[in-house]
Amino acid sequence: MTLKALIFDVDGTLSETEEAHRAAFNRVFAEEGLGWHWSVGDYRALLKTTGGKERIRAFCEMPEAGGVALSEAEIARIHQVKTGYYVDILAQKDLSLRAGVRDLIAAARRAGLRVAVATTTSRANVEALCRCCWGASGADVFDVIAAGDEVAAKKPAGDVYDLALERLGLRGAECVALEDSRNGVLSAVAAGVPVIVTPSVYTETDDFSGAEAVVPSLRAADLTGTRLAGLAGE
Repeated sequence: MTLKALIFDVDGTLSETEEAHRAAFNRVFAEEGLGWHWSVGDYRALLKTTGGKERIRAFCEMPEAGGVALSEAEIARIHQVKTGYYVDILAQKDLSLRAGVRDLIAAARRAGLRVAVATTTSRANVEALCRCCWGASGADVFDVIAAGDEVAAKKPAGDVYDLALERLGLRGAECVALEDSRNGVLSAVAAGVPVIVTPSVYTETDDFSGAEAVVPSLRAADLTGTRLAGLAGE
């Protein structure tokens, strides 16, 4: 079937954003006096739970939380503040796109393909990354953005990919998903979208069963042998 669109995950796929997220979480935790500080190891484990609010909720159930209990309203408020800190970090333009991302999107545009996002993160975070790395709005970079705060169930459920396909007006087989995590692979496969994985710093030990290919980056040389080989080589 003819390829008509690429659908990108955001965090870890477009850019190594997780350290910025972790810093934003730790800042708000300190300001709230919670006594929490998520280390790299902590955050790698917590990323198995998709969604920032969901991550906070899951941590509350762990011994490391020190018995701190937060209401849903408190979790939502803390996460909102954290999002603001994350946006502030990206406004400093200290993040860059992962290798090959910019060229692959440009090649897709030249080939007449549409380019979309299917992400667990919020639309605000997508916008912040686009401003940081492209100096443009999300709508100027992507034809369709499907975000985690728009669906009932986040990855590994297929909801956000289903939403992206609905907005694209395409079938899963007409697209390729670019992901970095096990949950992302499961989400894309659930929606019938073939997946190419480029593991990130936080997901390199994940199980990527179900992906069509696992590559070190989205550079043209690393996409040789995948269904994007010709596209990336343009």
